[in-house]
Amino acid sequence: MKRLFKRSARFLLRGALLCFVVSLLWVGLYRIVDPPGTPLMVIRWVEGHPPHRDRVALSQISPHLVRAVIGAEDSRFCLHSGFDWQAIERAWDNNQSGGRLKGASTLTMQTAKNLYLWPGRSWLRKGLEAYFTLLVEAAWSKSRILELYLNNAEWGPGIYGAEAAARHHFSRSAADLSRQQAAQLAAVLPSPLNWSASNPSKNVLNRAATYRQRMAIVERDRLDACLHD
Repeated sequence: MKRLFKRSARFLLRGALLCFVVSLLWVGLYRIVDPPGTPLMVIRWVEGHPPHRDRVALSQISPHLVRAVIGAEDSRFCLHSGFDWQAIERAWDNNQSGGRLKGASTLTMQTAKNLYLWPGRSWLRKGLEAYFTLLVEAAWSKSRILELYLNNAEWGPGIYGAEAAARHHFSRSAADLSRQQAAQLAAVLPSPLNWSASNPSKNVLNRAATYRQRMAIVERDRLDACLHD
């Protein structure tokens, strides 16, 4: 029994070490190479929605969309190291006081989840998300994180990335998006299969109006300055 225990322990240790090395190489690879796809794309494809995506450099995406997404999803993106502890504390306090449960997911966390993990809310998934978030923040620049987020985010059934989203919803390139169009794209990110940027509901328009105000704050405070590294 003791011998079996030692063998099992060695096996688990080697497996953990292998997973660690593979994760380091995987994150290092995506620092310089664009991912061929994401787990969510595969899932949606099986569900009947083949992916449509045109990868573009961050410089080919309208600054309006960059600021709209930062303002909508992670206003402290340039100020934290993967985890927004202020937002986490607010979410915890709100939950403890009986308010509506809100997440505190940063753009880095969302990028790590999109590229490496499956959808879900299990503790295992959340733990791996935190792990990959640490690796991504350590290995990539802020501009690379946002570039990969914007090129892989879901914006409709089978629609991934800013370029495909801009052409699908507004028949123009991501570089030519207006402030309003960018705000509407940012507004549907929480529920891209149920909300439309090109045929917006009143809820989407209200969210877009809020994000247009936040875009001005991002521009004023130059929170996107870290993207020029």
